[in-house]
Amino acid sequence: MSQPDMNEIIARAAEVQAQLQKAQQEIVDSEVTGTAGNGLVTVRMTGSAVVKDIKIDPSVVDPEDVETLQDLILGAYEDAHAQAGKIAEEKIGPFAQGGGGDALGGLFG
Repeated sequence: MSQPDMNEIIARAAEVQAQLQKAQQEIVDSEVTGTAGNGLVTVRMTGSAVVKDIKIDPSVVDPEDVETLQDLILGAYEDAHAQAGKIAEEKIGPFAQGGGGDALGGLFG
């Protein structure tokens, strides 16, 4: 097998870098919504974990039971965060595992 051309290696590495940057931007631009309590609490956040909105159904606002509301908010956040993590895994995972099986197109064997 012949040695790969260095220019080809550099070009493919640059292509992989561009794909990775695009995937990272898609993650940042994505939005997910997590829910808890069958939708009584929702948290909308970006793929980079910036909370954009929280909605709380008035029926769960009980001054005698603040703990339940806190648990629902935390559960909705965790649900949204897990969804954002799945998006990140889908977009970045192939790069973390050697570039989707072969990011540099088999240049190194």
